[in-house]
Amino acid sequence: MARVKRGVTTKKTHKNLFARTKGFRHGRKNLVKRATEAFQKSGQHAYRDRRRKKREFRALWIIQINAGCRINGTTYSKFMNGLKNANIELDRKVLGQIAEQNPQEFAELVAKVKA
Repeated sequence: MARVKRGVTTKKTHKNLFARTKGFRHGRKNLVKRATEAFQKSGQHAYRDRRRKKREFRALWIIQINAGCRINGTTYSKFMNGLKNANIELDRKVLGQIAEQNPQEFAELVAKVKA
């Protein structure tokens, strides 16, 4: 049976690994064992943070809405309860954008909710 030399395959694997760890610091970019560990850990962080990003944006929208509400003399919880009672179905993302970019429209919305 013929002998199989694996240098080409190994070199290709290492080259791809180093391409994925480009920009990492110290041996994490150019030592195979360290780069493999770093790449695996980076994948774990990426997976975790794709879910965490959704929480962080929702928290940001709530902060924006609360700031807009306080300027107009109410609180976030009272405002959201008023929206529900007035059957106004706007999500927090849209409300946060309105509060930040169009304070006059948001003030009108708060007035509707208060009434």
